[in-house]
Amino acid sequence: MPLDHKRFKVPSNVSFSLSSIRTDDTDGYHGKVDAVEKLAADVEQLRMLQAKLCAQEHYAVLVIFQAMDTAGKDGAIKHVMTGVNPQGVDVHNFKAPSGEEVLHDYLWRSVKVLPQRGHIGIFNRSYYEEVLVVKVHPELLKNEKLPISKVTKDVWQQRYEDMNNFERYLTRNGIVVLKFFLHISKEEQKKRLLERVEDESKNYKVSMQDIQERGYWKDYMKAYETMLRHTSTDHAPWYVIPSDHKWFTRVVVADAIVAELKKLDPEFPKPTKESRKLLEQVKRALLNKK
Repeated sequence: MPLDHKRFKVPSNVSFSLSSIRTDDTDGYHGKVDAVEKLAADVEQLRMLQAKLCAQEHYAVLVIFQAMDTAGKDGAIKHVMTGVNPQGVDVHNFKAPSGEEVLHDYLWRSVKVLPQRGHIGIFNRSYYEEVLVVKVHPELLKNEKLPISKVTKDVWQQRYEDMNNFERYLTRNGIVVLKFFLHISKEEQKKRLLERVEDESKNYKVSMQDIQERGYWKDYMKAYETMLRHTSTDHAPWYVIPSDHKWFTRVVVADAIVAELKKLDPEFPKPTKESRKLLEQVKRALLNKK
C-alpha cells in the first residue's frame, strides 16, 4: 500500500500547529498486518541504498529523533535499521550533558560524532534538547556556565538561528539532515508507562522523573510547536510522525529515509582504467596459484 510521508512534513516559513497532526493517524492503513509488507520492502531498499552510500563515500546522512518518553524512538531505530550493515551506521544517545560537555558550547558534543561520508548517523535526542527541556526548565541554563550577558530574552530565538545555520553548513558539505518528531498523545504515553510498570522486562525503563515530566506536558507541546515552526527548513525539514501506533511510526520513518536516499542516487564506484589493470593482475595471480 503506498504511503505519502510528505503529508507529515512541517512546511518552512509558515505557521504550524501540532494539533493539525493527529497522534493516532495511520494514513489509511488499517492495522499492523497491512504495514508489514511495506516496512519489509523499505528495509530491503534501505539495505541496498546504504551499501551504495557507504561504497561511494560522497554523502552522509544524519537522522535526528526527538520525542516525549515512550514515543518509540528506540523501536523505530531498531526496526528501520534492522537490515543495514552496522559498520555504516552510528547511533548516539544524548542524555544530560557531562561535566566535560558543559565546559563547551552546546553543539560541541554533537559535532564530535557527526557521521563520516558514506555513513548514516542517528541522534536519539540531540542538540534540540537545548530549546526543549532547557526551555521548559530554564534553570538548566545556569548549569551551562554561559556568561550572564548571553542569557537574554533572545536566547531561544538565537538558538533556533544557530541550529538552522549549523544544518545549512552540514547540507552544504554533503550531510543530509532528516528530523523526526514522534508525536504521541498524553493518554497513549500513560498506557505505555503503565505497561512498563507491569512488565518486569521493562521495569528498568521507568523512573519517577518520567511521571514528573508529564506534569509539564503542555509546556513541552508549546516548546515543540515553537521549535518546529522555527527550525523546519527546506534544507533540513522536520517530520511530525503520528506515534500512537508504533508500527505506523516505523513505516513512515522508513519511507522518508528511503525516499531521501533515492534522491542521492548513490552507486557503487565504477572501475577506472588503472583499477581494471590491477584487477586483471589480481585475477592472474589467483589463477596461477593453487
